[in-house]
Amino acid sequence: MKESVYDELAGIADMFDVLTRAELERALDELAFKKGKNMDDEAVAAAVESAVRDYYLVTYDDADGERVVAGPVAFPTLPENAEDLPHILDVDDRTPDDEAVTEATADRLRADAEAAIASGDDERIRHLLDVTYDVELWAARDVDVTEVRSRLDAELDD
Repeated sequence: MKESVYDELAGIADMFDVLTRAELERALDELAFKKGKNMDDEAVAAAVESAVRDYYLVTYDDADGERVVAGPVAFPTLPENAEDLPHILDVDDRTPDDEAVTEATADRLRADAEAAIASGDDERIRHLLDVTYDVELWAARDVDVTEVRSRLDAELDD
């Protein structure tokens, strides 16, 4: 089930509080190695991108580039052997910029909602409608996406 994989991606990000995409992908590669498997770089990148698309992971930019954190719909779960990752990956302690995370997520949600409405994608609209509730509960800073929720809800009512 893709959700459990996405929750595991979020679990890895959550374990470190914040990672770069490259660090997250390296973590997945390390976990596969521990299982005696090779990871397909394209498949890993696609899984991360899908988890971001569905809000299991969210990204934001800071002075050092793009960062990845566990997202609002995730139930972060650590995959097998993840407890070894802090010893394997040389990742500096970082704290996510709560304001930047919240702002980037709300901005992306607004843009995704506009795109879903413009395309008439009811499945995506329903998903994003659920995300609006999750974002408000998850965000470390106050965020109001009531307008987005109302637009998505009205689109489904039409």
